[in-house]
Amino acid sequence: MNRPVFNVEEVNKVIRNRRSMFIAQFKENDPVDDSLIEEILENANWAPTHKLTEPWRFVVFSGEGLQKFADFQADLYRQRSEKSGSFIEATYQKLKENPLKASHIIAIIMKRDLKANLPEMEEVAAVAMAVQNMYLTATAHGLAAYWGTGGPTFWPEAREHFGLEGEDKLMGFFYVAKPATDRWPQGKRNPIADKVSWVK
Repeated sequence: MNRPVFNVEEVNKVIRNRRSMFIAQFKENDPVDDSLIEEILENANWAPTHKLTEPWRFVVFSGEGLQKFADFQADLYRQRSEKSGSFIEATYQKLKENPLKASHIIAIIMKRDLKANLPEMEEVAAVAMAVQNMYLTATAHGLAAYWGTGGPTFWPEAREHFGLEGEDKLMGFFYVAKPATDRWPQGKRNPIADKVSWVK
């Protein structure tokens, strides 16, 4: 194929204006069309991947699936915390209610291919780059989105629920919704010159 021609200004704009927008900034009860979620996931599928292992896997919760996810994480939190005597009602309610404020929640999974003989870091990085593609696509469509690692992300009991085996990892959840406002969050970064050394 011929080399594609890109609009560099637009590429720079979407990268530099990508922001996380959280539950409080979500417009509730106005779902994002599934076709946009499919586009977000298709772009995730084009992340860099060493040896073409494509280690990303996704589980999409929408509609009644959001209630199933909310019930799962809240009930698992109750079981875990009551065993350890650390149950907090407010945390339980947050886990039970927040998923219902999103349009879609996408579980992010790293499926480890040990036969590829790659360092785990490379597979984790590949999935993270897939999530960045998701972020950028959501931004280009003006959607609110964030990648969170709360709830059951690091709970061993969640592994079976998400079909994890061996060295597979649950890497969090990507929340997507329409934003409640037209105001876009401002970003801030320290100068790149402070973070780079040149060797010439």
